[in-house]
Amino acid sequence: MSKLPSFNSKEIIKILKKKGFKLDRTKGSHSIYINEKTRKRVVVPIHNKDLPKGTFLEILKQAGIDKKDLEDFL
Repeated sequence: MSKLPSFNSKEIIKILKKKGFKLDRTKGSHSIYINEKTRKRVVVPIHNKDLPKGTFLEILKQAGIDKKDLEDFL
């Protein structure tokens, strides 16, 4: 994977659901997802535009997803 593509919140949520995350709760414009197996919690901002790369990478880090694993979801 040479360059990291842009993702919006809907695409990130699809990736999280494939990794076993489920919606725990919503507060304002943020949805909180939890993985029952790993007990990891991830906060996803819900906006109509692409998320900044740093925000996207931090969501991946919180979820325990490696950037190399993204090729399976694309």
